Amino acid sequence: MSYTALQLITKSYYLSQIVSRGLQTVSGEQITDGLALLNALLEVKGSDIRLIPYFQRYAFPLVAGQEEYFIPNLLAIESLTFNLGDVRFPMDKIHRKQYFGNGRVDNITNLPFSWHVERELGGSRIFVYYLPGDAYIAKLTGKFSLTDVNLNTDLSLVYDLYYIEYLRFALAEYICADWGATFPDQAAMKYKEIRKKLLDVSPPDLTIQKVSYFNTNSVLDWQAINLGRGWYP
Repeated sequence: MSYTALQLITKSYYLSQIVSRGLQTVSGEQITDGLALLNALLEVKGSDIRLIPYFQRYAFPLVAGQEEYFIPNLLAIESLTFNLGDVRFPMDKIHRKQYFGNGRVDNITNLPFSWHVERELGGSRIFVYYLPGDAYIAKLTGKFSLTDVNLNTDLSLVYDLYYIEYLRFALAEYICADWGATFPDQAAMKYKEIRKKLLDVSPPDLTIQKVSYFNTNSVLDWQAINLGRGWYP
């Protein structure tokens, strides 16, 4: 059963009590304002990935000699691999200072064993090193989110009903703030309860990996990059 953005906006106005259910209807101007608030809300929710419970798999081609790749609507990456034929290889996450600040030879092409990601407008940009020596298929597990919907967008194709219900309460609170009204106490309590439960859905994998020079999961430093070219004994 479909659940459009228009339905969500209408129900959020009733929940906020700005519009009285059964006595008033949501006006066209209120719907327009509600859509703008919903899109703003989706953007804000994208800044707290803990409240987005959906991990997705996404595959994209790595191009020989190309370091940067922009992925639309990508918020965060939990794992990234590449395939050499039918064999899948892990890639190590490198933090910003290490990726952009450490010494290295920039034009080495080889198997892309490390990566770094930066959020950008409309998605995220992935940087890989070494520069791919050939065409490979990269596969990531990460969190994506809608950031721009219209009134006819079917939210049920992207989100489960419990998450849409969370958005209904969140949008109702947004509407109250926009109108300078108080969010009803019972609704505020229910919103807090739903939000707390949402944090426990699909939590991030916090497994710790040790750094070692005797396996391919090691962090790439100057010696590994310029002498070993990513290969370990």
